[in-house]
Amino acid sequence: MNEFFVHPLADVHTADIGAGSRIWQFVVVLANARIGRDCNICSHCLIESDVVIGDRVTVKSGVQIWNGLRIANDVFIGPNVSFSNDKFPKSGNRDFECLETVVDEGASIGAGATILPGIHIGANATVGAGAVVTKNVPAGATVVGNPARIHQLNS
Repeated sequence: MNEFFVHPLADVHTADIGAGSRIWQFVVVLANARIGRDCNICSHCLIESDVVIGDRVTVKSGVQIWNGLRIANDVFIGPNVSFSNDKFPKSGNRDFECLETVVDEGASIGAGATILPGIHIGANATVGAGAVVTKNVPAGATVVGNPARIHQLNS
């Protein structure tokens, strides 16, 4: 018996999934992706192969987690958040530099936010819904807007 749940309509190609995690319908997870314990991956998500997701992470519907993303424990990713991993995308370019994006422990990313490649979102930071994050977000900061700017900095 599996220690995690995969909906029968999901397409999961990794066994590196922690106990208690739930993967819902119409989710695609590629081989070699790592998903921690007690995660909830909601419907209509894509997780590529060079991805690490920590424990107790929630990924709401409509999120694509591309190669190079590192998501720490206790992170919330709202619906339809857009990550990217290529600063200069061109159709058919297989030689692009895949930039690593890091989301530290306890961070929350609001619905519809856009996170550009190579960004570091600090521990317990909050990205407001619809924000376009073009620069690193300090730990404890709340950022909003386009481009995202610090609205509040908690110590």
